[in-house]
Amino acid sequence: MKPADQEIIDDYFRRERVRKLHIGCGGNILKGWLNSDYNSVHSDVIFLDATKPFPFNNDEFDYLFSEHVIEHFDFAKGFAMLLECHRILKPGGKLRISTPDLLFLIDLHRAEKSELQKEYIKWSTDNFIKAAPYYAETFVINNFVRDWGHTFIYDENVLRYSLTSAGFEEIIKCDVNESLYSELKGLENDDRMPSAFLRLESLVLEAAKPRQLRS
Repeated sequence: MKPADQEIIDDYFRRERVRKLHIGCGGNILKGWLNSDYNSVHSDVIFLDATKPFPFNNDEFDYLFSEHVIEHFDFAKGFAMLLECHRILKPGGKLRISTPDLLFLIDLHRAEKSELQKEYIKWSTDNFIKAAPYYAETFVINNFVRDWGHTFIYDENVLRYSLTSAGFEEIIKCDVNESLYSELKGLENDDRMPSAFLRLESLVLEAAKPRQLRS
C-alpha cells in the first residue's frame, strides 16, 4: 500500500461512521464511499487489485459495492474476490454486486426481439464492432464475451452459488439503482451508455454477511 493510499483510507475511516467500499470504481466516484480501482487517474481513489487479498482488517465495512468488475476475472479469481468481500464486511454488512447477465446475451439471440434489444444491437455494432457486415446479434454476443477484458459471464444461478459458497446469506435480486437499503440505491453508473441499456445488460444481487457465525 502506498503512503498516499493509506492516508486516504485513514482519513476516510476518521470521517465516516458508516464505512462503504466501492470496488473497481472506474470514473464513477461515489460520495461518502471509499473508492478503489486497479487503474485510476483520480487522486482520491486508492489502488486495489480485487484478485488479491484486500488491504483491510476483518469486519471493517458496513457496505460493499462492485459494478461490472467480477466478469473481468476467471471464476476462481472472482470467487476469491467474494471471499475477501465477506472477510472485510462487518457481521450483518451488505454486498451489492452488479455484473453482465448471461441471460441477457441468450435473450438477444431469440427470434422475437423487443425494440430495446434491437436498439442495443445497433448501438453495440456501431460503437464496438466496425467489421460487422450487418446488424446481427451473433456479432454482438461474440464481441461481448471477448471485449473489454471480459473473462466469465455469470447467470443468476452461478452468482448465487458463488455468494452462498463464500458465506453470504439473504441473497436478493434487485433492479439497477434500486435497493431495499438507502445506502445501496442509485449506485450504478447509468450515464455511461444510452438509457435503459445498463438495465438490459445487468444482473444485480445483494447479499448479507451473517450476523453470527454458523456452527
